[in-house]
Amino acid sequence: MRDRGELWAAVAALACVALVLALFMNVHTEGESEPATALPEPIEGPDTSDADRNPDESEGPSPSYYWGIDTASVMDESFYACVQENFGEPVYAGRYLETKQGVSYGLTPEEVAFLHNQGIRIIPIYNHFTDATTYDAGVTEAREAISYAEQIGVKEGTYIFADIEPNYPVDQHFLQGWSETIAASAYRPGIYGVFVEASDSEVLASYMSFSEAYPELAEQTAVWTSDVSVGITTKAEAPAFEPEARNMLEVSIWQYGIDAEACNIDTNLMKAEMMDYLW
Repeated sequence: MRDRGELWAAVAALACVALVLALFMNVHTEGESEPATALPEPIEGPDTSDADRNPDESEGPSPSYYWGIDTASVMDESFYACVQENFGEPVYAGRYLETKQGVSYGLTPEEVAFLHNQGIRIIPIYNHFTDATTYDAGVTEAREAISYAEQIGVKEGTYIFADIEPNYPVDQHFLQGWSETIAASAYRPGIYGVFVEASDSEVLASYMSFSEAYPELAEQTAVWTSDVSVGITTKAEAPAFEPEARNMLEVSIWQYGIDAEACNIDTNLMKAEMMDYLW
């Protein structure tokens, strides 16, 4: 039988090994679920987003924005290299939850790990519908989006955006059902659409009706507007934050260019405060 000194030495050695393994597993797990690098310096104002709606608040520190992309393609090493070489390094990428045949490739765990290893945060987009009308449909689609998000491990507190294309019928009741259901979950609701008065899209009028009827719910719902009058630019040539809808509602993300020729991307500016609520 070993003496007590040998036993205590063996116990201490095992405890050290267990501690090292625990630290390694913690670092490894965090690296898989979160972007690996700190955020770069944001793009500074000038602010044009709220001056007309809130003139008393227009004087103050210039707001900050981050440049990024969205794409229906899988972002692997070669795709990312294309974006870097032709446009610059995105801070975030809008990507889709699950594949929609003929439209968009869905996120995979491998792509998530790759993006996070590059320090890129993810905007989850849900696009598995073509009719954005009725409250019940809004609830149903939101539940499906939540299920997809949970399956792939989207972290709690992340915004999930419903993709309402310009040709989709839409009403305020769908927006209510979507936003209520997402807001009651572990996630935050967002709406993507063409919030432009002269467009064929009905999303702006529907959103204004929704926000008038349910102002507190609308305040929880982030707006991502597709207003592409500027067109695709590099990161270095990103415009001032001036989407048309900024004088009518709070715009969090502005997609100002679509369908780049060099890579299959759209280009965006996002208010800096949104970064804490991406994946």
